[in-house]
Order: sequence, then C-alpha cells, then structure tokens
Amino acid sequence: MQPKITVIGSINMDLVTEAYKRPKAGETILGKKFSTIPGGKGANQAVAAARLGGKVTMIGCVGEDLFGKELLIRLEAEGVMTDHVRSVPSSKTGTAAITLAEGDNSIIVVPGANNELTEEMIVQNEEVIADSDVVIVQLEIPLPTVVKAATIAHHHGVKVILNPAPIQKLPDKLIDLAYVITPNEHEYKVLIKNYSGDLSKLERKLIITKGGDGTVFYDKGKQVHLPSYHVDVVDTTGAGDSFNGGLAVQLAKGLSLKESCRYANAVGALSVMKLGAQSGMPTDTEVRQFIQKNGDNQ
Repeated sequence: MQPKITVIGSINMDLVTEAYKRPKAGETILGKKFSTIPGGKGANQAVAAARLGGKVTMIGCVGEDLFGKELLIRLEAEGVMTDHVRSVPSSKTGTAAITLAEGDNSIIVVPGANNELTEEMIVQNEEVIADSDVVIVQLEIPLPTVVKAATIAHHHGVKVILNPAPIQKLPDKLIDLAYVITPNEHEYKVLIKNYSGDLSKLERKLIITKGGDGTVFYDKGKQVHLPSYHVDVVDTTGAGDSFNGGLAVQLAKGLSLKESCRYANAVGALSVMKLGAQSGMPTDTEVRQFIQKNGDNQ
C-alpha cells in the first residue's frame, strides 16, 4: 500500500543567485545567474516524498499572487495533493533569497503567507492528519501551529518527524511529541543548549545530518554513524529536505530506523548533484539504482 504522508509547513518561491563569492557588507559584486525555483521546507519535503512513492498531502498557505499560483501548479504536477493549501489575500507568498557561492549556500527566508497557517487550520484538518502514516513538520510556520499539529498527530498514533529548521528554542512538549528529530550540526548544538529535560531522552530521538560526514542517530541506546556517499556537489540547497522526505517514506512503510536512514542518506546524496531544491530530488527508482551501484553505505 502507498505510504500516506502529510507535510505541514512552508511553501516558498526560492530566488536563487549564483556567484563566485559572497559579497562583504557594503560590497557589490557581479553574479553568474539568477533563477526562481519552487521551494520552502514544507513544499520541498512534500515533493521529495511524492517522488519517492509517497501519497502526499500538503497543508500550508500561499498568497493570492503569481508566485502562489505557480507554486500550487508545480506541487500538483509532482502529485502532491493541495486541497488543504489555503490562498490568503492578506499576505504575499513566502520567499527565500538564496546565494550560491564557494560550494555552499546562504539563505534569508521571508515567511509571508506561511505565517497565516494557524492552529485553527490544523484542527480543521485533523481527519487528514489522523489518516496519515507519518506527519512532517518544520519551523518556517508559527511554532504554536507546529505544536498543535504534533499534538493531534501524536493523539492519533501518527509518527511525527520534526525537522527543527530554522532552529529556535523549542518547548519540551514538542520534543516529547516527536517520533524523531532531524537537525543538522548547527541545529543540534542549539537544541542541546536549550533543552531543559533529560538529554538522554532527547538524544534517543535525534537523527543528525552532517553533510559530507554522513548521519548520526541512536538505535537501541547506541550511537550509530552512517557515512555519506562521495558525489560531485553542485547545490546543497534542499539536501536536508530530500533526506527528510526519504526518511518519512521509509518509516511510513514500516522499515527500521537504520534502514530508513540508509535510504535517506542516498536520497540526500543524489539531491546535491543538481541545481535547485526540488529539481534535484530523485525518484525511488533512481535511489535504488544508486544504492545498488554504490552499496548501502554501511
């Protein structure tokens, strides 16, 4: 049966500038290329999961503008159900200004309509959440909305993947509700610093993505390190979102945490070999061919 995944989160248009270097404060430089590319952590994870075989429903908000209309068309073309995405007239669609330079990215997110995703909307979509195998949430929407979504999902026995980005201080309740939490190295340090509870309890839920250094998680109380695949990196934007989409699909199928992380590692590796967050996301067939060629990495 096709795994059912609900993604509750942001929908943005990425405004991508490629340059040879990052400008210093007060400096103007010439860039190489500018592109508008569908993005937003929520939408990215929805597309990733859909391409990997998930039956994906998106819950979010866009503005009643050209970006919003285009993003909905693109999500639907990827097979993501958008019936529960609301167009709001009071805000512009969210944007992310991304600079690609020196082999990495810098991002400034303007949430816009994403801030209109309310707790009330989550309650209205309780039936959708309850019918899911896995729910994915991030932090580009209001934190109370994230907590409400996790609370409803947990109440119905639905696994919650919390991708804590962009990182902020989180209530202990949200951490308790999450099945797994997927920070990168920077987000991990902030989580550990701000968590007031039992650190061993938090660590048991963590899946830490470390880029070229692979993935670290805890399985039956023991730390496990899965090394990364060595690939030619073109654009790291969306690598974490691709990983989360892959993780969700495998967990929704009932695979173990270790098996799910192995698969997600391969998804993330493939995603950085192309430009753009969503455009670089692989299909399930591509992932399995990649693993067959390169091994399961553990």
